[in-house]
Amino acid sequence: MIYKCKMCGGNLSIDDNSNVAICEYCGTKQTFPRVDSERVANIYDRANFLRRSNDFDRASGLYEQILSENKEDAEAYWSLVLCRYGIEYVEDPASKKRIPTINRVQYESILNDENYKNALKYAEEDARALYKEEAEYIDGVQKEILNISSKEEPYDIFICYKETDSHGRRTVDSVLAQDIYKNLTEEGYKVFFSRITLEDKLGVAYEPYIFAALNSAKVMLVIGTNKENINSVWVKNEWSRYLSLISKDRSKNLIPLYKDMNPYDLPEEFSYLQGQDMSKIGFMQDLIRGIGKITNKTKTTKPIIQTNVQSDEKPLVKRMFIFLEDGDFSSADQYAEKILDLNPECAEAYLGKLMADLRIKETSDFENCLEEFNDNQNYLKIMRYGSDELKLQLSKINSEISTKKEERKLYLSYEYSARCMGVATSEDDYLECAERFKKIIDYKDSEELMNLCIDKAKEAKNDSIYEEATRLTEGLVDIEGIELAIEKYESIIGWKDADKKLELCYKAIEEYKAEQREEQSKIALIIVMVVAIIILLVVLYEFIYANII
Repeated sequence: MIYKCKMCGGNLSIDDNSNVAICEYCGTKQTFPRVDSERVANIYDRANFLRRSNDFDRASGLYEQILSENKEDAEAYWSLVLCRYGIEYVEDPASKKRIPTINRVQYESILNDENYKNALKYAEEDARALYKEEAEYIDGVQKEILNISSKEEPYDIFICYKETDSHGRRTVDSVLAQDIYKNLTEEGYKVFFSRITLEDKLGVAYEPYIFAALNSAKVMLVIGTNKENINSVWVKNEWSRYLSLISKDRSKNLIPLYKDMNPYDLPEEFSYLQGQDMSKIGFMQDLIRGIGKITNKTKTTKPIIQTNVQSDEKPLVKRMFIFLEDGDFSSADQYAEKILDLNPECAEAYLGKLMADLRIKETSDFENCLEEFNDNQNYLKIMRYGSDELKLQLSKINSEISTKKEERKLYLSYEYSARCMGVATSEDDYLECAERFKKIIDYKDSEELMNLCIDKAKEAKNDSIYEEATRLTEGLVDIEGIELAIEKYESIIGWKDADKKLELCYKAIEEYKAEQREEQSKIALIIVMVVAIIILLVVLYEFIYANII
């Protein structure tokens, strides 16, 4: 069995007594799997090829497949480690040997990785030693990258796109990305756009800066003009890493941006995300506004102003707000009570108690409340004793919270409907999705998606009828089945090749009728012949009888 080098793809010279070999082409010492199946060996070759091509996610899937058949395959566990940390073996200019570089840095040390521990557990002694040596080297590189990235300022937005095509020319995606970068930076956002952000990093590894940006950015924009660009290896490497971060931090958001392509050609992983068509009028304004909401860059209300505080109450009010700022809501409430002992109509004291109830540290944080506080007794006291300005501000905040709740409700309903649509297969599934979109028909493109679901329901219905009709005509031997199939094909004329199938059914019926006519003719001929024979026998009998007498 031929084994391929994990670094360069060349053939390895294997010692039957060892799990370690040295590639004669790149000179790299490495482990290799011991397999007794050519099929598994082929899976390894394919997985290693994908990993060398930096397609780490697809490679991981194949290594997992190997482990599903053999839970003690040390090399498969080690290969999963290489994929998780995005290990790429590059040639050292000095030694000409391949050394590991990291394209997917993790905060967790490779030495604590469960797959690494399993690799050590099931490996033979010589392979185990090599795993340890390489892991310790990778751990050192990882620490260096984390040290560099820790010094980077956090980003608001990460723009993910394909910079060049297969001929090395700049893509349309890159041009669109730069326009978006310009608009967002003018709005005051710190944006990671590799073409500009990394232009002063020539000659150094990019991973520390990419890692820092991915982990700090609250928003990733994935830009694409065709599905090939969005699914290209390095673009997918970035957005798949970010999706992994989203699974652990729900404050992060990925927004697909597309142009000149069908949104249904976006990666399946984006099926639950709301993309934006860059060709639509007002796209940039909608994008900036949406990002503003996500990052809280824009404030819809001014900080609430405290007024009408008596001089002997001011120190207590000040202490109360200091406790609130520190998050000591119990002490804040106690000081509010002290103020009310002096002045039972002090609106600011009731404001402090309201903030303590809602666990709000600063007055500007009211707008972040998820629920209205109309029924709160301290709010009602403020509306009774507070200044007109204070009452107006709090009333406005309650109204805005109600609006946000409704928007959130619509958003969740829309996202759920979109996810259901993504997995729908039958007519009933699509009609149910259409009903969901109908309930929020004025929200975003719900009306368009509703109509699309209705069309998909018709297609699913036609598919179902077509499949049933096709099943009925298998072998074209059952005349009743063919007649029923004709009814079904006639109901979906124009769908797929139903017309041709209908012609075949008509032809089968005609052939059947012709066969029936032929059978009937044969039977009639037989009857005539039988009658003729009978008549002949009767005549013969009479003749013989007459002569005898």
